[in-house]
Amino acid sequence: MATEIKYHLTAGGRKIAEIIPGAEIITGPDDVLDLMAEARLYDSGSMIIHKKNLHPDFFDLKTKVAGEILQKFSNYRMKLAIVGDFLEYKSKSLRDFIRESNRTGTIYFVGSIDEALTRLID
Repeated sequence: MATEIKYHLTAGGRKIAEIIPGAEIITGPDDVLDLMAEARLYDSGSMIIHKKNLHPDFFDLKTKVAGEILQKFSNYRMKLAIVGDFLEYKSKSLRDFIRESNRTGTIYFVGSIDEALTRLID
């Protein structure tokens, strides 16, 4: 798996891994585990993934892909911010899922890298 990861260094010295937009399509939990392992090699406990890096099945809750992927982040205690415009999704269940995820303090759906960094630093 050829992965392009950029690392952001926070003022407090923490590293946040960002999967470069379009560098890879994440189709399931195995892809995420590989990315998490690589990020951990560089002492990163948080990750930014762009919406365009996620297979469209992620946003169809019936496939259970989103739940499987996000569960890995929860299990391995790694914060995640997914960056993109989510207004195009009209599904009430997906909007509710995004809203609830944003309340957890570990998984965020945000509109920009700056917002992702702010959420992941807290």
